Amino acid sequence: MHKLHLVLVEPRIPQNTGSIARTCAVTGAVLHLVHPLGFRIDDAKLKRAGLDYWDKLEILHHESLDAFFAAYPAAAEQNAFFYFTAKTGTLYTDVTYPEETFLLFGREDLGLDEAVLAAHPERCVRIPMRETLRCLNLSNSVAVAAYEVLRQHDFTGLTRDGRLAKSAWEPEHPREYDISQI
Repeated sequence: MHKLHLVLVEPRIPQNTGSIARTCAVTGAVLHLVHPLGFRIDDAKLKRAGLDYWDKLEILHHESLDAFFAAYPAAAEQNAFFYFTAKTGTLYTDVTYPEETFLLFGREDLGLDEAVLAAHPERCVRIPMRETLRCLNLSNSVAVAAYEVLRQHDFTGLTRDGRLAKSAWEPEHPREYDISQI
């Protein structure tokens, strides 16, 4: 079964981390927090953003990026680390993600350290965006990237069926919509 790890290196904004924690909970991804953090882990804004999902996810803390890398030498050998940055030309959709994948994201204000990026140019990927604007919000970027990895692995372990709360779908008689009338 596919294993997804979302790695936040020195995140600064508690609401972003809370939203990413929620993404981890609903996808089964492991959340790695690389210190120092720009907030306390018991911050009310962080907890509120994650709502009632905190007990449904796995969070691992690492003292530093070096400590994180030291904890996963096999993943490094298997080229399982992918570094998200606006400073490369390789799109996140242009790579094939391995069974165990680690997606690394930097601080909201600085991104990942350029020395880390320069050491792994073949593993640096980006989300396309307009040239004149700043990057996507961190929590949005993480969600976009996570779902690409999950899509490539056929959404293993995730439900595909949705249900209406007060009605039932009628699969025998699907509605056809003429979008020109909308």
